Amino acid sequence: MLLKAESSKLLSPNGALEKKKMMMMAIPNIIPILPLTPLPSLRINPSVASSSPHSSCKCFSSPFRCKNSHRNSGVSYPNSVADGVLMDIQNSGIIACLRAQSAEVAIEAARAALRGGVSVLEITMSTPGVFEALQCLVQEYPSASIGVGTVLDRRSAKDALRLGAKFLMSPAMVKGILDDVAGGQALYIPGAMTPTEILSAFDAGARIIKVYPVAALGGVEYVAAIKKPFPHIPMVASQGITLDSLRQYIGKGASSVVLSDAIFDKKAMAQQDFVLINKLATYAAIKGNEAVSCIRAD
Repeated sequence: MLLKAESSKLLSPNGALEKKKMMMMAIPNIIPILPLTPLPSLRINPSVASSSPHSSCKCFSSPFRCKNSHRNSGVSYPNSVADGVLMDIQNSGIIACLRAQSAEVAIEAARAALRGGVSVLEITMSTPGVFEALQCLVQEYPSASIGVGTVLDRRSAKDALRLGAKFLMSPAMVKGILDDVAGGQALYIPGAMTPTEILSAFDAGARIIKVYPVAALGGVEYVAAIKKPFPHIPMVASQGITLDSLRQYIGKGASSVVLSDAIFDKKAMAQQDFVLINKLATYAAIKGNEAVSCIRAD
C-alpha cells in the first residue's frame, strides 16, 4: 500500500516535478569517477615504442556518442587517421584544449578528461614537456584522437607526428604542414580569422578550419555570419567559449568548439584537482553530444 501511494504521488503533476528534481540532484553521484593512478617517473624513449601495456585496449570512445553519428557524419568509415579524427571532432562537438605547468600534471589532467568522456584532446606546445606527455598518452589511449596545438613551425609539427600525434592545430596557417600530412596520417587544423584566410586555407587542402580568436571577433554571431558564404567549409570555433555558449556555436554552424578553461579549470589545475576536471569533462562531453544530436535531428 505504501508503494502504491508513493507511485501515485510520482505520477501526479507535482510528483513528476519532484521526481525530476530528485534525478537532477542524483547526477553528481552517478557520474563514474574512476580512481586516478599515481604517475610513475617519466622515461621517454627517443622513438615511440611499437607496443605498450595498453595496446590491447578496445576502441576508446565517448559513452555519450550519438547513436546515429556514423550514419549522419560526412565520413561513414574512416580510411585514414585524418578521417577518424575528423569524425571524432564532428561527432563529439568538442575539442579539449590542455595547458599545464608540467608534463606530469598534463598527463594526469588528460587522463581525467579522457576518462570523463572526452574523445578529442589537444595539448598545447606551451606545456613544458609537451612531447613527453604526448608520447605517454598516445600509448595509453591508442584509439583516442590526441594531438598538439599552437604549432607554429614545421619542425615542431614533424616532431609531434613522429611521436604519434593524430592532429595538429595552429592559430594561423603554417606553410608546409599540409604537405606533411597529405597522406592522411594526421589531420591539420589551421587557424584563420577573415573570410580570405578561411577560403585560402580550405583551397590549400585544409579539411576543417579553426576560427580564431572567435570571441574577440564577435562570438556566435561571427560564426553565423561567416558560415553564410562558406556553408561547405567545416569550422571549429576557438577562444573564450564556455559550456553555456557551446550549444549556440554548434547551432550557428560550428562543427565543434575548443574548450580550455571550461574543462581544465585554472584553479583545479593549480590545485591538481583531477576529480573536478573529470566531472567537468563528463559534463562537457554530454553537452557536446546534446548539441550535435540536436542539430542532426532538425
